[in-house]
Amino acid sequence: MEVPTGRLLTYEEYLHYDDGTDYRHELVDGALAAMTPATGRHERILRFLLFRLQAEIDRSKRDWQVRQSGTGLQTTARRVRIPDLCILTAQQLEDIENTAAVLQTPPPLVVEVVSPESITRDYRYKRSEYAGFGVGEYWIIDPLEQKVSVLVLVEGLYEETMFESTQAIISPTFADLHLSAERILGQEN
Repeated sequence: MEVPTGRLLTYEEYLHYDDGTDYRHELVDGALAAMTPATGRHERILRFLLFRLQAEIDRSKRDWQVRQSGTGLQTTARRVRIPDLCILTAQQLEDIENTAAVLQTPPPLVVEVVSPESITRDYRYKRSEYAGFGVGEYWIIDPLEQKVSVLVLVEGLYEETMFESTQAIISPTFADLHLSAERILGQEN
């Protein structure tokens, strides 16, 4: 599907959009926003978290699954965000089994890894969109500032706790997960 310059897309048009490239796009107020390819460090952090979070899900016998950079969240009628990592419940997995992988309900946790071009988007826009959508926990992994922020939804707003260096990350969703910012960011010796 080709989109005329300046024309906004509906959600349905977005679901069928294909520009013939490997670029992924988010939908922001009807406009396509291309997502730039990740750096090696970005991918290394995501891979580490994907395996650690899935291992904890399996250990705790939850019927959840971790997805990397492929499942979208329809945060409003004309917005779809694609988090770097997303935890899906069994019901959400069933809901997208035979359709576009765009959730209509909030996942328990999403993770974004900050890159130079995503600072404002990850800290500001996605923060408010994920809170409005009802995502219970949002992690912002920031290799630029060497910190991990865990945001927990309380009465419609996020309460933020920042972790640096060897501080143990505290996560209500994964209370028994033993990670530090240093381990996630790959700085541990």
